[in-house]
Amino acid sequence: MTSDEAKQKLIDAGLILEMLGQGDMARGHISVRMPGDPGRFYMKPHTFGFDEMTMDNIVTCNLEGEKVEGWAPRHSEVYIHSEIFRARPDVTSVMHAHSTWPLAFSATGRPLKVYTPGGAAFCDGLPVFTDTNDLIRKKEQGAEVARTLGPHSAVLLKNHGLAIATGSLEETVVTAYVLEEACRVQLLIEAAGSALPEFAREDIGVLKKKVTKIGRAHV
Repeated sequence: MTSDEAKQKLIDAGLILEMLGQGDMARGHISVRMPGDPGRFYMKPHTFGFDEMTMDNIVTCNLEGEKVEGWAPRHSEVYIHSEIFRARPDVTSVMHAHSTWPLAFSATGRPLKVYTPGGAAFCDGLPVFTDTNDLIRKKEQGAEVARTLGPHSAVLLKNHGLAIATGSLEETVVTAYVLEEACRVQLLIEAAGSALPEFAREDIGVLKKKVTKIGRAHV
């Protein structure tokens, strides 16, 4: 994949995320490692929405969280991206958003259950970062988010939102969508006052493979 192809995929991912309601005006952000240079990554600029990225305004940052290329401003929460990339060589794309249902679910302190097929993607755990409800504007805070994430594909930031970390932009977008839906459905079920058991454990592994396959279909 060339640099231009990576940037175009970043733009396309942003359009889909905005359509899915992940934007929260200009507050969400997404990134992808630079092809051929895992120590740098392309990122949506600050003050622009997910649907406003262009080949011209995307910024390039390094693992110190420094902007090394681009005229647009860098997000103050760049450390979510740089520290996850530093801790996880297997991760190619990182995304952070303040989407409504995961944010609400993060405040409940409850474990995510597999009430939806997509929820199976998180059957091995959905960690919650609780150190602060504030923006992640310090390198040390980003490192703690990465530590809380561990080997998982997603982490909730209590009363703040979510962070997704996967092997591709496609997988990141799909993971963000299925997490939103899993949180929404569980909150609706619990609000109804009672719930039948979640998916049977023997079915969850099959469902997880299907979700992963969808996310990797166009890589």
